[in-house]
Parts: sequence; C-alpha cells; structure tokens
Amino acid sequence: MAEIDRPDLLSNYARSLGIEVSGFEDGVPVLCVSGIDAIEGRPGHFHGGATSGLLETAGYAALRVALSENGEDAQLKPINITVQFLAAAKKAPLFAKARITKLGRRSANVTVEAWQEERDRPRASAVMNVMIQRIEPGDS
Repeated sequence: MAEIDRPDLLSNYARSLGIEVSGFEDGVPVLCVSGIDAIEGRPGHFHGGATSGLLETAGYAALRVALSENGEDAQLKPINITVQFLAAAKKAPLFAKARITKLGRRSANVTVEAWQEERDRPRASAVMNVMIQRIEPGDS
C-alpha cells in the first residue's frame, strides 16, 4: 500500500502507530494501519487503544480536509469521543473513514467506522464531538 503524501493529516502519535493515508473516497481520507506487531493487544489482535487512535485520527483528518477546502485552518480539540468495539480487529490491515455529520463555526460532530476485509462488517465505530478554534491569517 502506497501512502498518500499528506503529512498535515497525521500527528506524530498517528505515525508512531503506523497509520497511513491509503487514499481518498469522495474527498475524505481513508486511513490504514497494517503493522500490528508494535500495537498488538492479545496475540494476533489489535490493541483497543490503537484502534481508538486510528478512529480518532480519521475523524481529525476528515475535519482538516473539510476546513482546508474552505481555506481555513484550525486547532481541533476533543470535547468527547465514544468508541464502540464491535468485533475483534485481527492481524490484517485495519481501515477507517470518517463522515462529518455537522461542521459548525465552533464545533463539529463526526462519525467514524473501522473495518478490515469487509467494509459492511465494521470492527469499531466512534462518535466524536470536536471544538474548533479557527486560526486567522497572521495568527501564530
């Protein structure tokens, strides 16, 4: 899998987990993590924290793309994130894609799903509420 060159979408934490931008669907990044050895929970399965990190990163990446399409930059801060673990994520590439359900002036609501072989059988999902602090041009 070739990583898409969008370093602005991934934090250092995401990179340390091995998360990559594997592509875009409808203008929204699809993220993937495939190297399980460093983030293994029980043998042969992804650690729940790594799965949560992938979901959270996918949500922030979708928001960054949406804001940049509007010519905006912002600091994103979590209000709350709820993760539902639906099935064990096994030793195979794990993908995640977010859907922005509301993008307001000061907050956003995002849903994210993670899947492996079959997209219609998600391994985990998340609902995120994110505070948006827009950065005005010239601000540091």
